Amino acid sequence: MNIREVIVVEGKDDTTAVQRAVGADTIETGGSAIDESVLRRIELAQARRGVIVLTDPDSPGERIRKRVSERVPGCKHAFLTKDEARSRRGIGVEHATDDAIRRALASVRDPEAAAGSETVMADGLEWSDLLDAGLIVHASSARRRERMGELLGIGYANGKQFFKRCRMFRITRTEFLAALEQVEREGR
Repeated sequence: MNIREVIVVEGKDDTTAVQRAVGADTIETGGSAIDESVLRRIELAQARRGVIVLTDPDSPGERIRKRVSERVPGCKHAFLTKDEARSRRGIGVEHATDDAIRRALASVRDPEAAAGSETVMADGLEWSDLLDAGLIVHASSARRRERMGELLGIGYANGKQFFKRCRMFRITRTEFLAALEQVEREGR
């Protein structure tokens, strides 16, 4: 599997893991304190080939994803679950199996393609939908959001970020309800 876009990762071990799994070029951010020169390279890569952001499923990874997305509009996003990225040594892209990385890259979310989709519902998801689904202000809301994020392919996030991702990736009410039904069937 060869990837046309440049994949943004956090460090050299992530590059090694990605290149072991697929044919791809990467840009390493060097952690969450992204240097201005790295951001300029990401902008150039986006203009020339497109960019896929694949960061660790943790707080620093989310900060990097957010910073890159704010600076470089139109980036695609690939997500690994915490379970896919976990090993005895920690959580990160570098710990994911080749199959998990390929799955994440095959399930890339593109906010611009979602914006042009004819299947986008007219009314969109509302904050109250998350509340009604037990994804916020609920004893097991974090666990439910984690599973919903896996099913929807948008990764884990806190309530506010989960809501933003649902809207950014134009998650349809049908998609949302199907994932919620699965979560309910699993008894989460």
